[in-house]
Amino acid sequence: MLLLNHLWIILALPLAGAAINGLFGKRWPQSAVNSVAIGSVVLSFLAAAETVREFCHLAASQIPFIGNYFTWMVGGEATPHPFHVEFALQVDQLTVVMLLVVTFVGMLIHIYSTGYMAHEGGYYRFFSYLNLFMFFMLTLVMAANLIVMFVGWEGVGLCSYLLIGFWFLKKSAADAGKKAFIVTRIGDFGFTVGILIVFATFGTVAFGEIFSQASDKPVDVLTAICLLLFAGAIGKSAQLPLYVWLPDAMEGPTPVSALIHAATMVTAGVYMVARMSPLFSRAPIAMLVVAIVGAVTAFYSATIGLVQTDIKKVLAYSTVSQLGYMFLACGVGAYSAGIFHLMTHAFFKGLLFLAAGSVIHAMGGEQDMMKMGGLRKEIPVTYWTMFIATLAIAGIPGFAGFFSKDAILEAARSGPYANLWLWLLGVAAAGLTSFYMFRLVFLTFFGEPRYDEHKVHVHESPKSMTIPLMVLAFLSIFGGWFAAPKLVGGVDYFERFLAPVFAASSPASDAMSAAAADAAASPAMDLLHALTGWPVIVGVVGLLVAWWFYIKNPDVPKRMAQSVRGLYTLLLNKYYVDEIYAALIVRPLLWISTNVLWHVVDEGLIDGTVNGTATVARESGRQARKLQSGNTRSYAAWVILGAVGFTALLFGLLGVAH
Repeated sequence: MLLLNHLWIILALPLAGAAINGLFGKRWPQSAVNSVAIGSVVLSFLAAAETVREFCHLAASQIPFIGNYFTWMVGGEATPHPFHVEFALQVDQLTVVMLLVVTFVGMLIHIYSTGYMAHEGGYYRFFSYLNLFMFFMLTLVMAANLIVMFVGWEGVGLCSYLLIGFWFLKKSAADAGKKAFIVTRIGDFGFTVGILIVFATFGTVAFGEIFSQASDKPVDVLTAICLLLFAGAIGKSAQLPLYVWLPDAMEGPTPVSALIHAATMVTAGVYMVARMSPLFSRAPIAMLVVAIVGAVTAFYSATIGLVQTDIKKVLAYSTVSQLGYMFLACGVGAYSAGIFHLMTHAFFKGLLFLAAGSVIHAMGGEQDMMKMGGLRKEIPVTYWTMFIATLAIAGIPGFAGFFSKDAILEAARSGPYANLWLWLLGVAAAGLTSFYMFRLVFLTFFGEPRYDEHKVHVHESPKSMTIPLMVLAFLSIFGGWFAAPKLVGGVDYFERFLAPVFAASSPASDAMSAAAADAAASPAMDLLHALTGWPVIVGVVGLLVAWWFYIKNPDVPKRMAQSVRGLYTLLLNKYYVDEIYAALIVRPLLWISTNVLWHVVDEGLIDGTVNGTATVARESGRQARKLQSGNTRSYAAWVILGAVGFTALLFGLLGVAH
């Protein structure tokens, strides 16, 4: 149990890598920076894998395993509920899934980055930021209480800002980094207030102590807590209405998009909701809000992805949509399905972003799909891996996304918290996802080249980039087979593995457990039902429609755009949400900041008071200085005048006294 007793090692390794490269990497060659950055993450992954092995041998009574390392904060000892926070880390089944996903996918993206960023300035700084992100993300998922989780939560936000704005001399990148930081802070305000109310209600911030008291607390209090915590998830995981930062975040390097904005950081909100499931499942209104926000976001973002031409922007809106699916799963009580989709999404969406980066690398930095075409023969490894990821995200049977997406939609249709309208939104989003993803593939890799072949020398990426693509392609095919036995009358082993974490997540947990047992004995869906269900049907239809539009009749999309020009323009401009926010929020705040807070309050009141005081003192000194003329007669006259005045005052006071 060496590593279980020293969980801090998993965090310390990437933190050490960040510090070493940050302090010394500027003077080192790239090979040395690579050794530190990749070595620290590889060791962290190996430590996580050994921790998982040790965890699997624990007795049920020892789960979750919690390591308390030192007392971090103490306050209010004389109060009924003193504030006492340990720096504590924990491992349970949910932590195991997140640990392996974060460290393994993070390791692959670090390796990929050595090829992608090889010719960029600030190489050491980039890897220092990546390592720092790994430290904070692992802190978030291993936290045993809300305060340690909050450190990781805010830390990944900081690293996101640093990495989005990595090319800080580029104004659009700098602006995107600030936008991400500011927008997520809005949600984090609610998250912070939620943590304060948790302590006020439960007298503790430790997860185990909170969950043990959850059944005794009023539903309205739990609802308020859950909605405030979910506000943080909306910001961090880019859901309506705080999703606007994520598409702009594509200004950062592509490995950043893959690691932070596809595989790990943006899933922090989903993880937090799943971790706090004992509270959410006892707050039905909060659950409904989570499900509605997730389903609406999934459909809404998918409609925007239909017409985007920037390859990374398409994937950005796809990420927002898929995160909506995860929240839909949590909102209908299918937490295991939501985490399952989080895992498979890390595989295929991480692959999609890395493959997009390989395309951009091959095209010399070009991101507009309308200036690509015919690339499948030029960059075959990139093409086939991206095609596999597209099959996975579209939910084609046999690929990872099929199993996880089907589990979510099945829960929305027939689970304990089923809702027909939410299911319909999920199915519609699945069809749109298939269409716009195959549109991306057909525009990028098929047809005649739409670029100048004399100026653009298309070439396959180096092995440091293609090997991670192939590994993720393998996982995009087979990563969903954890749940595959359910298709042929077996057991969903992934759901069974996570069951202890979510066993007490609902007052109806006994009924849900019974339903799960029945499903294991007599599966609710057999192979034929799964292969002919609506998710598969709409996925195949989306593929065929995209093929008809962009391969068979490539002129049709242009004619359709002209015939429904208003709708097309609306989608192309992303419903003008950024413009609406600018008109209703940004510009009024700027006006208030400039004309009221700056000119009136700062310059007029604060500076005016300080400067006025200084002016009075200066003028008083100037006038008083005239008294010091150096003339002896003048001084004698002032002395006599003072004496006369003092004598008169004295006699006046004596007269009043008598």
